[in-house]
Amino acid sequence: MRNILITGGAGFIGSNLALALQAKYPDARLVVTDDFRSGSFANLQGYRGDIVAGDISRLDWQAQFKDDVFDAIFHEASITDTTIHDQFLQVHDNVEGFRRLLEFASATHTPVVYASSAATYGIASARMKEDQPPAPANVYAFSKVQLDNLARIYCRNHASWRIVGVRYFNVFGPHEAHKKAAASMIYQLYLQMKAGRRPRVFRTGEQKRDFVYVKDAARMTIQALGAPESTFYNCGTGQAFSFNEVITELNKNLGTRLEPEYFENPYSFYQPHTEADMTLAKNELKFTPEYSPAAGIADYVAILEGRKTG
Repeated sequence: MRNILITGGAGFIGSNLALALQAKYPDARLVVTDDFRSGSFANLQGYRGDIVAGDISRLDWQAQFKDDVFDAIFHEASITDTTIHDQFLQVHDNVEGFRRLLEFASATHTPVVYASSAATYGIASARMKEDQPPAPANVYAFSKVQLDNLARIYCRNHASWRIVGVRYFNVFGPHEAHKKAAASMIYQLYLQMKAGRRPRVFRTGEQKRDFVYVKDAARMTIQALGAPESTFYNCGTGQAFSFNEVITELNKNLGTRLEPEYFENPYSFYQPHTEADMTLAKNELKFTPEYSPAAGIADYVAILEGRKTG
């Protein structure tokens, strides 16, 4: 692992991943690409690698990287705000960015690990398993389904090439503050409660999410490089955790006793329940999350409160 490329490396998961790779491979040359539309330079404090500022869906990859050969490419660049409904923008930038990356990597069959999403499963109420048919409920999820389709097409034409998707569930943790309204609900609720306000959640607060701490998400993304073949894996805890439970844990870690304030859900495409079946990742990658949702919240609040570093 001498040369590693991370697209979207100034973003939330991307920056955590870049810094984790830097710690794991201190002698490697790391290159981050980011157009800084949904990333922040502040997320890369302490980063010692190279930066290419650019939109990968419009980048001339050959001109930019010339004869560079990477040992691995981690693709995190994406429009991640699910409330952006501009279909051309979402599909073009997310899909064409991945297509250009794969075209560049195809000459050397550089292993690629890319960010897929639990949103591809759509609106469901049971555990979500990788072999379920996709059912995207919004254009963001649709664009991620197309990434999975592209990966299959390229793998079919290059049988020995490993292209591995990571279907992130509800990731939270350090380096998400720049996302503002698109940051995790855990961070949003923390901000409300820190300000002394009652935390606002959709009625009745029993909607459940598979909240996975970003430290675990970054670790699994690196482990996905060791997949035995091209496929995609769920990345979660395997545990559904309600918003009411999140509020309980935040109260515990903040020393507050704020009751939730419930309001009606205005979104028809809202997922009422996400829960990852983690069997495949456990069996093939030997991945087990280190943080339960409660443990992740405790660690995150300690960082946000300045009681520990990220």
